[in-house]
Amino acid sequence: MQIDKEIDTRGLNCPLPILKAKKALTDMVTGQLLKVVSTDGGSLRDFQAFSKQTGNELVEQQTVGDEFIHVLRRR
Repeated sequence: MQIDKEIDTRGLNCPLPILKAKKALTDMVTGQLLKVVSTDGGSLRDFQAFSKQTGNELVEQQTVGDEFIHVLRRR
């Protein structure tokens, strides 16, 4: 998977990971992939809801140790 942009939101709680992802996506073009690394457990459901609301595809979610990784495709 070719990640076009990655943002680190470790240590930030809701809604900051979503807000930072939203801002990053505005600078990207359709089809590009954004990877978000978070330590907020609520981010799993937050990114699912964000994807449905915005139309950006949630390609993948992973839990690695105490980190949550989300990959979004820009609509």
